[in-house]
Amino acid sequence: MKQYFITGTDTEVGKTYVTCQLLQAAQKASLSAIGYKPIAAGCERINGEWVNEDALNIQKACSKIRANKAIKITDNNELKSANENNEESGQTLPLHQIEESGQTLPLHQINPIALKPAIAPHIAALEEGVALTFEEIAKGLDEMHAYQPDLLLMEGAGGWRLPLTVGDEYTPTYYLSDVVKTLKMDVILVVGMRLGCLNHALLTAEAIRADGLTIKGWVANDITGNMARYQENLHSLKAMLPEPLLAEIPYQIAPSDEALFAAIKQIS
Repeated sequence: MKQYFITGTDTEVGKTYVTCQLLQAAQKASLSAIGYKPIAAGCERINGEWVNEDALNIQKACSKIRANKAIKITDNNELKSANENNEESGQTLPLHQIEESGQTLPLHQINPIALKPAIAPHIAALEEGVALTFEEIAKGLDEMHAYQPDLLLMEGAGGWRLPLTVGDEYTPTYYLSDVVKTLKMDVILVVGMRLGCLNHALLTAEAIRADGLTIKGWVANDITGNMARYQENLHSLKAMLPEPLLAEIPYQIAPSDEALFAAIKQIS
């Protein structure tokens, strides 16, 4: 299994859109692929559940849950139990080797921490009495691992230095990037192509490398459709970022399968 953390040069640069495009492309390339967005702020109540739009889009882009045809999957605990039983006989139930059940991955597993107000997550969590901890995020990731996908994409919130808790002189601030650092995940950087993106991209990449992590590559996402000197800026980024450009996403036009397959080939 390959897994990556998807971060961006800022908020609203298209992390979710890129995540969904990569998930769908992986499936077209005959790979099982699921997404995980542990923290999302900005939800509405739908059918008794707090739903974040980004998490919902990721759910739609994920591979369907697969299970051994002799086992009826009703929740993740049963899936784990099935795998545990098979492990006793030296077998596991990897997604790409077992029959598809056609069930959708539960939204609460894709987005276990769904915060109501569309504000900075650490402020929303404080208001709601929710703890944004490494343990909670890692637990959700482990549940995703139980499905044994070929590709797992964990999407962040905001930019690289998203605070989970803000400390004082006695307690340091804890960032989502600290979680990624502890998990030792390789990173895919989404660059929102707009004025200022050169500085944002270079500083974000600098911070990721300073944390001792590997940037697998970056995606240029045209989020305005009218960036002045777009090609010149893209050329500058390619010259200044040593990591490969995985894909270029045009404005309001679906990227070609060929471009996405090239990206999947580099990360799978």
